[in-house]
Amino acid sequence: MKVFFVGAGPGDPDLLTVRAMRLLKEGEICIYAGSLVSPAVVALLPETADLYDSAGMTLEELEAIFVQAKQRDIDLIRLHTGDPSIYGAIREQMNILDRLKIDYEVIPGISSFQAAAATLKSELTAPEIAQTIILSRTSGRTPMPEAQELEHLARTQATLCLFLSVHKMGEVAAELACWYGKKCPVAVVFHASWPDEKIISATLADIAVKVAAAQIKKTAMIIVGPALARDIPVSKLYHRHFSHGYRQAEEQSGGGQQ
Repeated sequence: MKVFFVGAGPGDPDLLTVRAMRLLKEGEICIYAGSLVSPAVVALLPETADLYDSAGMTLEELEAIFVQAKQRDIDLIRLHTGDPSIYGAIREQMNILDRLKIDYEVIPGISSFQAAAATLKSELTAPEIAQTIILSRTSGRTPMPEAQELEHLARTQATLCLFLSVHKMGEVAAELACWYGKKCPVAVVFHASWPDEKIISATLADIAVKVAAAQIKKTAMIIVGPALARDIPVSKLYHRHFSHGYRQAEEQSGGGQQ
């Protein structure tokens, strides 16, 4: 018997990994994050599967389901939105499984920041502009370490992807404008890859007004940074005078042509 922590991806079932899809279609018992995981992904489980919505469950209740699955000798799917390694709260569940001597495995998934970048048709890095991507959130019921508060992250002027923060859009925009400038591009993607997906592209000067008008208050990704702009330096990767190990090898071999 094994517990599989499965990344449900951003929402669209087509964005699941092949392995996640197979596990879901064969699943007999599943605990899923009902407030976040797309119903279309949950629907992949067999009708006969035992389903448990973790939204209203405690750790003790989760443990009871783990024990039940062990007693029945049935693999259990623990379905988390996006990728389990990002704000998945899987550490405490793994500690329980270690104590119960239950084996487990993590199946990665596409995160909402990646799905948001894809739907924006944007690259999050840019030559000479942004070579670093920061994944973070604002403080709430879960406090932030002081050194990781938004102000300190903004000083880097890296591409900033904020989870769980759209309800504080006005505060976030005002704080970031001090470091990125009011004209810096920013995008908010609600339910990336879902049928009701919404995209708001703006600047730090007007994003809060647009988000409020769209009545977006949760389940949205904020992406900020100059890398979102189109008028940025061209990468040297494909420049005719730029060489690297693979290109040199190809040139030396005559490009592989006979």
